[in-house]
Amino acid sequence: MDKQYLIEISKDFVENSEDNYISKEIAISENVVGMKIFEAPIFSFASADDEYFMGLKQPSAIGEHFMHPKEWLPQAKTIISFFLPFSEAVKMGNRREKTWPSEEWLHGRIEGQAFLNKLCMHLKSVLIDEGYDSLVPALDERFWSNNDGTKHKAKFTSNWSERHVAFVCGLGTFGLSKGLITPKGIAGRLGSIITELYLPPDKREYENIYEYCSMCGKCVKNCPVDAITIEKGKDHYPCSAFVDKTSEKYKPRYGCGKCQVAVPCESRIP
Repeated sequence: MDKQYLIEISKDFVENSEDNYISKEIAISENVVGMKIFEAPIFSFASADDEYFMGLKQPSAIGEHFMHPKEWLPQAKTIISFFLPFSEAVKMGNRREKTWPSEEWLHGRIEGQAFLNKLCMHLKSVLIDEGYDSLVPALDERFWSNNDGTKHKAKFTSNWSERHVAFVCGLGTFGLSKGLITPKGIAGRLGSIITELYLPPDKREYENIYEYCSMCGKCVKNCPVDAITIEKGKDHYPCSAFVDKTSEKYKPRYGCGKCQVAVPCESRIP
């Protein structure tokens, strides 16, 4: 089993799974019936022994609570990180709606994440069936994400960060909005798998954590609650408060994503 095999079965899953399309039964309105959520994913691979993973335990990155790949899976050899770019329909909908998340984006955020989880589990099953123990940290019972201060003294942190892991794997660098800018842009969702299968690591084509961000400030102007500045990047508190409002307004869905659309990094590296 090699990289290309995993990439091809993932592309096939994305293109042909009915869960990547909005059915009439769950659609918010007729406008989104049949809408495709994601385009084909892009992948990057890192060694479980990459020193950058230990670096994520530093307070300046995530902190000691970040679990190293070998803390999740002792015999881990490879970390697989992938980015699912949102379809043009999802991005266009959110560009059109200037303040609140669009119907398209709400589906992309909630049904999109559910689909991403299914892709993770599909790849995990393929790897295990081939004899390589594997796991999905974000779906593991040990995973936690802290937004209320109950798990960790710091808010807005977790013991496994898809964005930071993707950075280590070579998938992209951060932007002012703290999203990850990949070769397919920032508008999409990230996933990862830890496996005992050895796959050659990819080379990081960057050194600086903000190397792909042009610091143009367009995401600053797009933010409906002024949560982003050129000087300090994103402030999680007003961002989170606004997302909470969208949760009340669009329950059971929520989201925003204005910093990911109508920006130079929406679908590419600026």
